[in-house]
Amino acid sequence: MSKIETLSKIKELGIVAVIRGKDVEEALGFSKACVEGGVDVLEITFTVPRAEEVLKRLQDELPETALIGAGTVLDPVTARIAIMNGAKFIVSPSFDKEVAMLCNLYQVPYMPGCMTPTEITEALKYGVDVIKIFPGSAFGPKYFKAIHGPLPHVNLMPTGGVDADNVAEWIANGAYAVGAGSSLVKGTSEEIIEKAKTFVKNIKEARK
Repeated sequence: MSKIETLSKIKELGIVAVIRGKDVEEALGFSKACVEGGVDVLEITFTVPRAEEVLKRLQDELPETALIGAGTVLDPVTARIAIMNGAKFIVSPSFDKEVAMLCNLYQVPYMPGCMTPTEITEALKYGVDVIKIFPGSAFGPKYFKAIHGPLPHVNLMPTGGVDADNVAEWIANGAYAVGAGSSLVKGTSEEIIEKAKTFVKNIKEARK
């Protein structure tokens, strides 16, 4: 999948499931439940032990339509490990210029966490395609409308503070997509499947 195709799929679905887990099997289980519920864009965080193994196994065990990326990537070494193990996008809690340059080299989208206009514009200078506003709960959905005043071209994705009840408000205020962690990926497989379906439904309705 090309860089443009990756970005298009993220925008089209409108949600990235942030997968954490105590071990490989739990992360795999969470991932498969999200996909079954219709959320097939997955961010496998490097807080999961042996995250690179999760990346590799998901490529074999999920449908080809699933899009798998890596999260909590703090340095270029980890970014390259993730990319070499099949990650199609890279997410970080903060911006790192070396990670940005590595992702540009491999033509893999990089979504770093930023908060202020200064941080956002610095990331844009290094070719970042999507800015992760983290934590999203610090400002709320109306912050997106404020940022889009002077920076109408920037793609913003909130992570932290997004749930099925408020996702429509984030979308209405200009979110490119949203990242959902514990508000989605928590509970039994059946619970995660139902929450995933609700997220997808609410995003579609908000975009009509």
